[in-house]
Amino acid sequence: MGEVLSLVFMVLFGLLVGLIGAQLGWWVSIYGFQLSVALVVLLSYSGMGVSGCSFGGVFCCDEVSFGFVWLSIFIASLSLLGSGDVLNLGDKYWVFLVSVVSLTIILCFCFAVDSLFMFYVFFEFSLIPTLMIICGWGYQPERLRAGKYMMLYTVGASLPLLVFILFLFYGEGSSSFMLIYMVSKALPCSSIMFMAMIMAFLVKSPMYGVHGWLPKAHVEAPVAGSMFLAGVLLKLGGYGLVRFISLLSLSGSVVFSCVICLCIFGGVVASVVCCVQTDAKSLVAYSSVGHMSLVLGGLMSGSFWGLGGSCLLMVAHGLSSSGMFFLVGEFYKLYNSRMLFVIRGGIGNLLGLNLWLAYMCGFNASAPPSLSLCGEVILCISIVSYSLWFSGLVGVLGFLSCLYSWSLYCNTQTGNYPVWVRPCDSVSYFHVQSMVCSSIVFPLVGLSFYCSLGKFF
Repeated sequence: MGEVLSLVFMVLFGLLVGLIGAQLGWWVSIYGFQLSVALVVLLSYSGMGVSGCSFGGVFCCDEVSFGFVWLSIFIASLSLLGSGDVLNLGDKYWVFLVSVVSLTIILCFCFAVDSLFMFYVFFEFSLIPTLMIICGWGYQPERLRAGKYMMLYTVGASLPLLVFILFLFYGEGSSSFMLIYMVSKALPCSSIMFMAMIMAFLVKSPMYGVHGWLPKAHVEAPVAGSMFLAGVLLKLGGYGLVRFISLLSLSGSVVFSCVICLCIFGGVVASVVCCVQTDAKSLVAYSSVGHMSLVLGGLMSGSFWGLGGSCLLMVAHGLSSSGMFFLVGEFYKLYNSRMLFVIRGGIGNLLGLNLWLAYMCGFNASAPPSLSLCGEVILCISIVSYSLWFSGLVGVLGFLSCLYSWSLYCNTQTGNYPVWVRPCDSVSYFHVQSMVCSSIVFPLVGLSFYCSLGKFF
């Protein structure tokens, strides 16, 4: 198994080193990413439980790690396929390609590495290529302010996490997650220490209240940047909580209850904000805050079902939100606007686009059959089992999720089709849409039938 994982990283490094200066490198990178996806899927079936890998035990992967590594490489290939305008216009496409491949490698290392300190290094290092993508190929001059917000929020909140990792290394003599988890018991900590440690993950997820950087970054980012932000980078917070929260003995305390209350209530508020948005990209960005708040609530509940449902919903949200941002980018190419009162009349004219939008809005609202439905049902059970008082908020959150997804679809399809909209009758236009969206729909539906066979259930 270690040799297969080594082959995956060799393929990714080969993409970074070779052919990045030629136009052929763009398509070689897409096919190389798909090859790596197949290798990761084969590797994930090699055994259950945590498995030590090669390179002297540097990597230590389990089912959660393999799921996010697969998601990172898969979203990277779709982001390159959906960003063909960068290649066609010659807008420094080789720098864009290096940024995407570098970000993919960093995220794979972050999800697969065993050292807590190296996890922090890659956790923060992922901001550099993300900032390059947003500032280099964003839509408006405000992208510099959006990049500044993202850096200040994430870097400032993660400094206490670095102090905690160094303190843990000083006390335990090792930064290996598996060694600390197997040898040591859960570390007692105060409420202030717990909040300082998890704040980096709450900001990255993000939790409502510390989410101010996310809508700004999404609105200014290009299609590939938005797909990476929603599909993978938001999952770093949830993955970090999965790894770190088991090291602390504070489960069931008042702090846990307060954080769950803030997450669920913040998700409801973010969903209300979605219902009054006029910018389609801002609507999808705020919907990510609502869905990830449910993930954080499930992780904080401390139950086994909360862990399993959070992992399922993070993978499902990574796929569905990437598809939503891709389709919003396609609308922007046609209408030259993202405002919902401008994007009108798609039901009789944009056959391919409105069909895929119906699928993505349904998956965003957790319509069956989809992996999102499985994850949200399991999370609702875990949160309500933690406290029956959350049942009302969880119900409102599910209703609002359906409301703004249905509103987005209806607002873009009804009305008269503007005569000034760019034509979309080329074969390549429909081909790219079909490839990207069908690649998202197939795992979302297929994994919903397989999740009952997984380790969590």
